[in-house]
Amino acid sequence: MNLPPMYRSLVALDRVQHRDLRFRQDLVSLEPAKGLNSMFLNAVEFADAVHDYPIVFVRAGQAQDGKPAPLMPLAVLGLKAGENLFIKDGKWDAEYAPAYLRRYPFAMARVEQDNQRVVSMDEQFEGFSKTEGQALFDDKGEPTEFAKSVLEFLDQYESEVERTRAVCEVLDSMDILEPMRFEATVDGGEKVEVDGFLAINEEKYAKLDDAKVLDLFRRGLLQLIECHRLSMRNMRRLAIKRLGA
Repeated sequence: MNLPPMYRSLVALDRVQHRDLRFRQDLVSLEPAKGLNSMFLNAVEFADAVHDYPIVFVRAGQAQDGKPAPLMPLAVLGLKAGENLFIKDGKWDAEYAPAYLRRYPFAMARVEQDNQRVVSMDEQFEGFSKTEGQALFDDKGEPTEFAKSVLEFLDQYESEVERTRAVCEVLDSMDILEPMRFEATVDGGEKVEVDGFLAINEEKYAKLDDAKVLDLFRRGLLQLIECHRLSMRNMRRLAIKRLGA
């Protein structure tokens, strides 16, 4: 099983096996995210994320039927592999924290046997306890209000993942994204290069006909594209942030 970034293990939450399990919010740590220089971002998050992060696209997964691998949006967190510039003194140093981060240590995982998704958890998370914290199940083995709120958040998150996939398919079909590279020289003459991502080709974007632009507007995609374009200014801000890290 390929584990998503941040997660050290994933097990399905079971009302029998985990009946006495409790969750300590005060022990939630950003340690698992320290080595992440990017993080998945749902399209609905662009409007909030644009103030803090560069929003880029990458190809993830396997190509199928001769088509390129699907697109996926990411919030850039660092300019080098293993570098996260948004963790400072154990806290998230940005106005907005991606939903991917906020869902930890829970997630929806796919069960291969029936292709269904079930609520899962990173069992190595240090904040699970049998004596302290929020109970996940009541005395009858039914989910508590806290567990129900976790499920609601995860359901909403997965719905937005599906919408984001659809958004990326539309952008991909328009052929307006291209490989980009960011370069900066920081104090001491160190040269920083970031590549391997896709961004809007401004020339192709400007040449879209009016009907296509209107269609993007009506689908709500024009705003997403503009958020992406504006967010690219944050690459240079990351370089500045790196100096003060």
